[in-house]
Amino acid sequence: MQKTGQPTINDVARIAGVSKKTVSRVINNSPLLNGETRQRVEKVIAEIGYIPNPQARALALRRNYLIGLVHDNPNAQTVMNVQRGMLEGLQGTEFELVVRPLNRGAQSMLSDLRHFLERQRLFGVLLMPPISENDSIARLCDEIGCRYVRMGSVTLDVDSRMVASNDREGVRNAVSYLIEQGHRRIGLVAGPTGFRSAKERRTGFEDALREAGIPLQRSLIAEGDYTFESGLVAAERLLELTPRPTAIFSSSDTMAAGVMHAARRRGLEIPDDLSIIGFDDTPVAAHVWPPLTTVRWPIVSMGRSAALKLVAGLEDDPDAVEEPSLFLSTLVKRGSVAPPRG
Repeated sequence: MQKTGQPTINDVARIAGVSKKTVSRVINNSPLLNGETRQRVEKVIAEIGYIPNPQARALALRRNYLIGLVHDNPNAQTVMNVQRGMLEGLQGTEFELVVRPLNRGAQSMLSDLRHFLERQRLFGVLLMPPISENDSIARLCDEIGCRYVRMGSVTLDVDSRMVASNDREGVRNAVSYLIEQGHRRIGLVAGPTGFRSAKERRTGFEDALREAGIPLQRSLIAEGDYTFESGLVAAERLLELTPRPTAIFSSSDTMAAGVMHAARRRGLEIPDDLSIIGFDDTPVAAHVWPPLTTVRWPIVSMGRSAALKLVAGLEDDPDAVEEPSLFLSTLVKRGSVAPPRG
C-alpha cells in the first residue's frame, strides 16, 4: 500500500541512509557533520518535501525554540547591538529571540528570573553584564535545565558558557595613545559601581598611567552610569578643575558624547583644547563632530557567538561547539585626539 500523509523524519533518515539523529543535526545546523552528509540529507528533505514540526520537536525537548536575552543595562545601544549579533547567529534556524529586562537590585530578582525561564520554557539564555557576573543566576539556569552563556569583561565560566572581551587591555592601549600624544593630565569618566566592565576599564586606565610613571590623581576621576546625562555631569566636574585635564577617557561612547557637549558649552575646541576617547564604537562615535576616537567593543560578534553556542548541537555536548570565547577590543582612531596645546 502506498504511504500517504506528510513525510516524516523517519522517511528522510531511511531514504538518505542515515540515522534520525543525523537528520536532526542537519535540521539544527549542527557543526558536527561533514559537508557530503549534510548535502545528501538536505537533498532528500527538498525532494520529498519534509517540513520539520517545531511544536513536536519542542515537546520532545520539553523546551520551546526560544533563546532569551536577559539584561539590566542602562545603555540601550549596547542591548541593541547584542540583539543584532544574536539575531545574526540565529538566522537560518528555527529559534526566535525574546528579551527580558531584569532588576538586579530587586529582592525578587532570582524568583522573577525563574518564573520567566520556566514560563517561557526557554532553550537557552544569554546573560548580559552585570547580571552575568552573579553566580547564583548561572546556578539557577543549571538547576532548571536551561542552557546559558555569560557575557563579561573577564572570564566568568568555562569556554562553552562564556563570551568575554579584554576591556582592561583595550583601555590601557587607548590611554597609552593619549600619553604618546603628549597628554599627562588625563581625566576619567568611569562606569557605574557594581559593573565589572567599569572596574576593568578603570584598571586599564590606571595601568596606563602607572606604566608611564604618571601619578594617579583621584580628582581627575568622575563616575558616570553609561548615560549621556551622567557623562555631561562628570565632564562639568572635571572641566572645573584648575588646571583642567587636556584629555578625558570616557568608559562609554554615550558618556563621551556628554563630555563633548560639556566641553563645547565652555567654548573648548575638540581636539585642540580637549582630546576625548570613548569606549564601544557605537554609531554615535562616527556621527558626532569631530568623529570620536574610541575602543571598539566587539559586542555584535560576542552576541553572535553566544547565540551559536546556545543552539549548536542540540543533541550533543555543548562543550564540543567550536566558537571563540575571547574577543579583542581595538582602538579606532578618529578626529577627537590631538597633542595638547603648547
